[in-house]
Amino acid sequence: MPSIAYFGPEGTFSEQAARAARPDHTLVPVATVPEALVAVRQGRADLACVPVENSVEGAVSATMDALAVEEPLVAVAEVVLPVKFSLLVRPGMQMAEVRSVASHPHALAQVQGWLAAHLGNATQLASTSTSAAAVGVLDEQYDAAITAPVAATHYALAVLETDIADVDDAVTRFLVLQKPGVLPAPTGSDRTSIAAVAAYRRTGVLAEMLTELALRGINLSRIESRPMKGRLGEYRFYLDFDGHVAERRVGDALAALHRRCQHVRFLGSYPKADPTPTIAGADNTDEDYLAADEWLSNVRAGRTG
Repeated sequence: MPSIAYFGPEGTFSEQAARAARPDHTLVPVATVPEALVAVRQGRADLACVPVENSVEGAVSATMDALAVEEPLVAVAEVVLPVKFSLLVRPGMQMAEVRSVASHPHALAQVQGWLAAHLGNATQLASTSTSAAAVGVLDEQYDAAITAPVAATHYALAVLETDIADVDDAVTRFLVLQKPGVLPAPTGSDRTSIAAVAAYRRTGVLAEMLTELALRGINLSRIESRPMKGRLGEYRFYLDFDGHVAERRVGDALAALHRRCQHVRFLGSYPKADPTPTIAGADNTDEDYLAADEWLSNVRAGRTG
């Protein structure tokens, strides 16, 4: 049976995302995001499911950095999960008895309002994951843990509160990654992701990069920057945009970015979680490109019309 590695241990939002993405795969929990990617690179798992961005806390830097270095991996799917947490305690403990609460820093940041209102006197402690916090409650390191709801199915803890969130419509986006190979076929509702190193100290280089997309009617859905390790002032840009590499306009834009940038890493073309169709702008359909190719061939052959 094929397998999918995820940022564990059991009971995390990453597990929920992995189950949603590939319910027929064996789940392989690992300790960190980079380790999930290494498991695929080394053949210990067929796929990896890792968080890439949260609507409240922003980009997951561990994922972004790990995707940009070493052996390439490509995204073949994305999963978007609503983010609502549960408060787990040892059976019998009441809210008034909670003196310490633990979770992953990203999770704690998303429930600060709720914690202030309900556990204002409790000490907040960081753990390596939401599930690690649950394990810490079992081991009596902490009184309570802020976790993904699925954690309650894995650990012998009581759910004191659920549906906890400061922002009701908060979501986290996950990518499903594999070794480079056959890409998912275009669906008409796709996203392409790349990591690009801009030309160093070149005036207007970011504007040039974005113009290559705009000229081809490509909608940019996300842009993030991360510093190049050990090279102050140099940055790698992560871009997500609508469309599939199999489309002429997207392929043309990628080729142009490759010319303009020091380096471009293709991170995948995959179906969007939101099935809203992507519509190419005027004069940027595949048919428009084919017609232009035919016209240019005629000009070069002396058949100018």
